[in-house]
Amino acid sequence: MKGILWTLAWNFGLISLMTIGGGFSALPEMHRVAVDVYGWMSSETFANLFALAQAAPGPNLIVVALLGWQVAGISGALVAAGAICIPAFVIVFTASRLTTRWNHLPWYKVFERGLLPVTLGLIVASAGLLSIAAAGPRWGGYVVTALTAAGVLWTRLNPLALLGIAAVLGMLNLL
Repeated sequence: MKGILWTLAWNFGLISLMTIGGGFSALPEMHRVAVDVYGWMSSETFANLFALAQAAPGPNLIVVALLGWQVAGISGALVAAGAICIPAFVIVFTASRLTTRWNHLPWYKVFERGLLPVTLGLIVASAGLLSIAAAGPRWGGYVVTALTAAGVLWTRLNPLALLGIAAVLGMLNLL
């Protein structure tokens, strides 16, 4: 048990160092570690835990606690949650202190602008991974993902309304 907890702490601690733009940016790496590297769960279980975390009130990274719980019970949940939060907190705290010193410098403004495409790329990769994990071999999941993304980008429709429509189509076995 101790070995699993250490593995959880090490991996989620490392993952926390790449959560640029928020925890969603690290979902592909969480998936790779939990499913591909250690085989702690299937892609479907990962997607289900993510969906459960999104349905629950609270922070988005509650999924990390659920992944830890799936692997090692309550102690796994606590270790994984601590490992994802503590290093990121230290970095954010330090960065906020440095930002107040450097935000007027030209190189810092270039650095900030350079992080935007990195963050967007990581978030798009997360969305793609979750689409693949949730849809599996069914084409309907990809269509729903693409149409929902397009609807959010180019209309003022609420994404929940779009997903509700997709749910109804799924219940009617049309997707």
